[in-house]
Amino acid sequence: MSSKIDFNKYLSSVSTRRQPSPIRSLMGFAALPGMISLCAGLPNPELFPFKGLSFAAADGTTLSLTAAELAVALQYSPTPGLSELIAVLKSMQQNEHNPALSPNDWTISVTAGSQDGLWKAFEMLIDEGDNVLCEFPTYAGALAFLKPLNCNLIGIDTDGDGLNPEKLVQVLQELPKEGKGKPKVLYIIPTGQNPSGATLSNQRRKQVYEIACKYDLIILEDDPYWWLYYGSAKAPADNLQFQRPLVRSIWSYDTQGRVIRFDSMSKVLSAGIRIGFITGPTAFINQIDLTTQVTNLNPSALTQILVLRLLQHLKESGWKDHITAVGAFYGRRRDSFIGYCEKHLTGLAEWTVPTAGMFVWLKLLGVSDSKTLIEQQALNAKVVLVPGQAFNPNNEKSSYVRAAFSTATEEEMDTALMRLAGLLQYH
Repeated sequence: MSSKIDFNKYLSSVSTRRQPSPIRSLMGFAALPGMISLCAGLPNPELFPFKGLSFAAADGTTLSLTAAELAVALQYSPTPGLSELIAVLKSMQQNEHNPALSPNDWTISVTAGSQDGLWKAFEMLIDEGDNVLCEFPTYAGALAFLKPLNCNLIGIDTDGDGLNPEKLVQVLQELPKEGKGKPKVLYIIPTGQNPSGATLSNQRRKQVYEIACKYDLIILEDDPYWWLYYGSAKAPADNLQFQRPLVRSIWSYDTQGRVIRFDSMSKVLSAGIRIGFITGPTAFINQIDLTTQVTNLNPSALTQILVLRLLQHLKESGWKDHITAVGAFYGRRRDSFIGYCEKHLTGLAEWTVPTAGMFVWLKLLGVSDSKTLIEQQALNAKVVLVPGQAFNPNNEKSSYVRAAFSTATEEEMDTALMRLAGLLQYH
């Protein structure tokens, strides 16, 4: 199972036609000693009206950019991201996932949030009319890009533990084994799934990878809630008593180069900085970089520098303390929200208690179309949730709604679910 794949056969027709940017390809030579560059149209930095930048970390430390760092932050930068940040992220991924692939066989590209990486991967792999496998339900943001591609979205049934490998095999056995109808992409959110909140066990993750090898699939492992994994146990009030549960990424099992992983800093540092990163086989990542060359050119150097300086300041121990605090916080949020679900929605709705992420997937009993309930009655009652139909690959009506517990206060959780219960009692 360890033989490497030929990545070219998976590329879409658009991606196959992509060529390197002639200007971007030459920019790297400008850094060579003695080189005089008349190549790139870089704006003259003497005219930039910024002469310094400092920010305060959560521990009270003021971090200031040096003149050299500010110059880098304000100028065009390498397409895959700043080399120093990539080195830090590669070390982080190596320590976090202990991948089966050799370090020479995988690399990282920084993106403007993980969504930026997702759409570029979709474009790289998917042609019009392709059969594309995804979870049922799945992330609405992914569907919003995939549907205009006019591909055939095939939802794989999930349960409280995420995608069911047996259901995946059943679907694959019914689809063509070669030719245009043969699927080549599986899109999956294995941790704190959006919208269901489900998390795949290590056993299921390994099974999904083995199925991908057998049926020759590329796995797009979208994992923005990786660091929001808090487990099933009640979260302690003291962060120091919180033990982050262990789970393996699907990418960690990859020996053939068929998993592309998407991480995000949005949930753990800031959503506004728009920093995510793609990890995967070098050939695929380089191909995605060709799309970046002709779209946004490079992720923001300014926000990359901010993240780099923060990670350098935190060091490995500080980073671990931070993600421990993040996991414990969302675990306590989960506990509170489930408590209010039990208080108000028992007998009116069903749910699975999430072990990661920030969502609870509520099945509204006696409701066949939650979209109508939310858009008409719930809004009038001053409570809003996302109807399940938004997450269905084929836009079918749904009895489910997605509730997010990330920012609501205890009082708001209590009031919101009381209002929802009032609607369901008289529906």
